[in-house]
Amino acid sequence: MGIPLYGFGALLFVAPALILAVIAQMWVSSAYARGRQAEAKMSGFLAARHILDSAGLRSVEIESIPGQLSDHYDPRAKVLRLSEEVYHGRSLSSVGIAAHEAGHAIQDAVGYLPLAIRNFAVPAASFGSSAGMLLVILGVLLNFKALLLLGIVLFSAVVFFQVVNLPVEFNASRRAKLLLQETGIVGPHEMGPVNNVLNAAALTYVAATLQSVLWLLYYVLRFTSGQRAARY
Repeated sequence: MGIPLYGFGALLFVAPALILAVIAQMWVSSAYARGRQAEAKMSGFLAARHILDSAGLRSVEIESIPGQLSDHYDPRAKVLRLSEEVYHGRSLSSVGIAAHEAGHAIQDAVGYLPLAIRNFAVPAASFGSSAGMLLVILGVLLNFKALLLLGIVLFSAVVFFQVVNLPVEFNASRRAKLLLQETGIVGPHEMGPVNNVLNAAALTYVAATLQSVLWLLYYVLRFTSGQRAARY
């Protein structure tokens, strides 16, 4: 008897990651809301600008973009993009998130190896996420093991990206916490809300990685169970 591709059986297999993702998202929302109520000395933009300038990265521009928690650093354009609320907000949540993204810019400037590997893996992960899933489904529906195997290989790029992404995000948060205190933007007694927001965000990356790993394991088990069934 083979393993079902989707349905209750599949969801049950990845349930731990899904539960963790829900917990992480609830923690992020709660931590961000509490941090928004704690006033900071400056806006997210000014905090990021101060951190970047202190690191000698005056050429890195900072832009305001729409959306909530859409903040990111673009290593190709050398631009730090902050959501409007983080860009203009004068809260500990805003400066914490802005400092985290500034940490990515510093990683890029110093040649942080995991970031370079992650950036290299982005195209393969983007392709593997969509194409891999499609080939897995087609491989099962058509009972074509070669397609299923190719889908597993492509989806492996997603798992690789997620695993490499973990140290990148953890390191950026660690840098952010240190830089906020070293530059005097946030005092030691104010770090509670910042730590809460960044730690909650880190858990979302852990949940995403676990989910990808479990899906890959599920596909591999689906493939091997089909191989065993074919022998009998």
